[in-house]
Amino acid sequence: MRNLLMLLSGIALGTGAPVLAKGQPRANPRAAGPVKSGFARVNGLRMYYEIHGAGGRPLVLIHGGGSTIGTNFGRVLPQLSRSRRVIAVEVQAHGHTLDIDRPFTFEQDADDVAALLDSLHVPKADILGFSNGGTTALQIAIRHPAKVNRLVIASSNYRRDGMQAGFWDFMEKGTYADMPKPYEVAYLKINPSQAGVHAMHDRDAKRMLAFKDIPDESIRAIQAPALVVVGDKDVVRPEHALALSRTLPHARLCILPGTHGSYLGEIMTPNVSDRTVAIFADLVTDFLDGRE
Repeated sequence: MRNLLMLLSGIALGTGAPVLAKGQPRANPRAAGPVKSGFARVNGLRMYYEIHGAGGRPLVLIHGGGSTIGTNFGRVLPQLSRSRRVIAVEVQAHGHTLDIDRPFTFEQDADDVAALLDSLHVPKADILGFSNGGTTALQIAIRHPAKVNRLVIASSNYRRDGMQAGFWDFMEKGTYADMPKPYEVAYLKINPSQAGVHAMHDRDAKRMLAFKDIPDESIRAIQAPALVVVGDKDVVRPEHALALSRTLPHARLCILPGTHGSYLGEIMTPNVSDRTVAIFADLVTDFLDGRE
């Protein structure tokens, strides 16, 4: 249980035009096509994003707490981008996106992602959120429904009772020392700032402790087709994923064998096979293409 809880402990723990990073699009040997990276000025934030692939309807990836694009999606992103344009983001205080002096909430993250889509001239997209990113994805669907085509909510909660027993006690007692080392290393490789990585941890921990249930009526108002995914030994209870899939008006449920994020090859689950990650990518692609 402690290892599962640590996965979330660190966690767990005015719109402007996009500004491309310097240089030409860079090659990524694991991606299906060219990768562009850049920053967009959104709501006072200089928000980092990457674009992988070129065809099909856009798919937005939103990482979890304490994470980056690479730590959560490094293994699955190349497979998802084979048939569509994938826009992967890093939210406030995470990875390349530096913290700023303003509230840090799931609602604010949702507004930032919506503003980023505006800056990229993307009127509507599919949204896949993992862990805390799934909670943000729900808020995008609630606050900006016209921007959402289909939703994939992966290992995410919308109520406090959705977490395994002991999670909230662990969060109350958790410290920076409990942050998973791979997350710390990944952050410092991008941004070698101890103040920055501590701010990320503290922001995530404070947000989790302050989390309030999303009302059922708000979930019922989401009209986008949704796929709710969870591991059978996840830190989010499978029963909670079932409840979410029943509350969303147009949702399917997928329970996969594994722990928090293992099915998508998250960095804390390095022993997961490429075949498992490919199965998840195929399930998501079929759902997004309407073949579920």
